[in-house]
Amino acid sequence: MIGPALLHLAVAILIVVGVWARQLRTRNAGIVDAAWVFIIGLGALIYAVYGRGALLPRLATAALAGAWALRLGGYLAMRNAGPREERRYARLRSAWGAAADRRMLGFFVVQALIAWALALSFVPICARPQPPSAAWWALGLALGLVGLVGEALADAQLARFRRDPRNAGRVLDTGLWRYSRHPNFFFECVYWFAYPCLAFGAPGAWLSLLGPLAIVFLLLKVSGVPTVEEAEAASRRAGYAEYVRRTSAFIPLPPRRE
Repeated sequence: MIGPALLHLAVAILIVVGVWARQLRTRNAGIVDAAWVFIIGLGALIYAVYGRGALLPRLATAALAGAWALRLGGYLAMRNAGPREERRYARLRSAWGAAADRRMLGFFVVQALIAWALALSFVPICARPQPPSAAWWALGLALGLVGLVGEALADAQLARFRRDPRNAGRVLDTGLWRYSRHPNFFFECVYWFAYPCLAFGAPGAWLSLLGPLAIVFLLLKVSGVPTVEEAEAASRRAGYAEYVRRTSAFIPLPPRRE
């Protein structure tokens, strides 16, 4: 599927260049987060349309990835809309100084390349001649749906908490956030492990591991948990240290007792 992969790469580059041009006017680079998600979802659609594999796996890939991209991409687009730039990008802009616009373009292109590589996870599924066995099919769909619903619920609980002015300076420790400090990240990882299940037994199935392994690494070691934890610690919100002590960092678990 070299042709579809090259098509997806070209479109991904065009999208981030357009997003970069827009942020030159708005000075809000955070819009690339939503673009990154939509690029991955677009990759699933391209591979599903141009793939020569069985129809059912291609439809499942397009449906799962499309639902994920629309939900998460829409959420990030709304969250990062407006004149205020997300602090990660504001920090980069400040550190880069006069070279910020040029370096931001390079950063966006790297984001496009990462999204393109993650979308390669869909290739073995869309190219396989037969659907996976019933067990792997059921497990893959279950992980995908649990991940989608769990992440959407965690994001909704967080958004609702932040909208209430009475929660200013408080820590969200109810709902899914009672059991994990980052339930949205956990369910994002759960979602991505649907694809190795759907690809199991297919030629080149190892490609389907690119997405989940990269997402786990990025969320646990790079731009997920470490970034959020650093910002939360710096905020010095009352009760946060106690929340950290009793609450699992990632996998939802019962709160620790005294």
